[in-house]
Amino acid sequence: MSTVQPRLAFIDLLKAVACQLIVLHHLAFYGPMSDHAYPLAPALMSWLSQHARMAVQVFLVIGGFLAARSLAPEGRIATIRPFSMVIKRYLKLAIPYLAAVLIGMCGAALARLLMTHDSVPAAPTWPQLIAHVLFLQSILGYDGLSAGVWYVAIDFQLFTLLLGLLWLAERIGGGGVRTTRIACTLIVALALMSLYHFNRDGDWDMWGVYFFAAYALGALTHWATNGRQAVGWLLTMALVVVLALLLDYRPRIAIALLAALALALARRCGILDRWPDWRGVLYLGRISYAVFLIHFPVCLLVNGLFTRFASTDPWINSAGLAVAWIGSLVGGALFYRYIENPAQRVSTRYLPTPGVSRQA
Repeated sequence: MSTVQPRLAFIDLLKAVACQLIVLHHLAFYGPMSDHAYPLAPALMSWLSQHARMAVQVFLVIGGFLAARSLAPEGRIATIRPFSMVIKRYLKLAIPYLAAVLIGMCGAALARLLMTHDSVPAAPTWPQLIAHVLFLQSILGYDGLSAGVWYVAIDFQLFTLLLGLLWLAERIGGGGVRTTRIACTLIVALALMSLYHFNRDGDWDMWGVYFFAAYALGALTHWATNGRQAVGWLLTMALVVVLALLLDYRPRIAIALLAALALALARRCGILDRWPDWRGVLYLGRISYAVFLIHFPVCLLVNGLFTRFASTDPWINSAGLAVAWIGSLVGGALFYRYIENPAQRVSTRYLPTPGVSRQA
């Protein structure tokens, strides 16, 4: 049974915006160009450096929404082979990710020849490389070989966590009608633990449970907007999150809630799959993962070139930031066309989506 689904325009819009904020955050946070350009726009550079990174919460919510849509559109696990889904998810993430890590290693090696700066990763060790292949670099205490690789590992953990909870609910419920209630209970319980405990302790930030609240908001939004009582479920979800914010205000959780409510509104209004109809923005959403993976080595190289061959003039370095931003988009487009898209076709061809246990 094919599970290929059409792209969702509104989600592509959110991904496009969030991705650009992440790229701009890394441009403002890493490399000497941002230091030299800082006097021209100190407030903007400070905001990008400190706060734009929270756009990653949008990706977490979207990830949970799309995972629920593919794994359990009606609240019950659809696949009869969950382990195959884990392998499929690993291949979907890892093939372009590992290609980007190799490109990042080459980019860092060139950057080390051009400049000396704390933002340039050191030459990797074999244990560090193996940890990256297994998505264990943060857990084992290794530095990331590129900015943002931690997110790919977290995404894999979150997908596996959600799939495991859905599978457990199916085993407990025996495939009966109460299975959906059990699945929601398990997911809500872990989301509450994340919201009120794990997410309040930064020592957990290498584990998926730290981010599960945002991921679950996306999944629960998908299921809540399936039925007639969507408003009631969404208000309950929002109230629980607001109470958590009153206890311990975290802007990242507030952003996750806003992203979830935006998805809910778009779906209930019928614009999730058809607005906006802007080809450029939708294309940026489509290549957002590629841009996310490839932008850091591009930014390193541009920083290195401007450090080596240009002056410290703020205007020249501002132009360098613009070159790095545009270069990241061009690099992402090329990476998507020649690496990510072919890799997805290969993984789909040789590991087709497993069958379903019941008719949705």
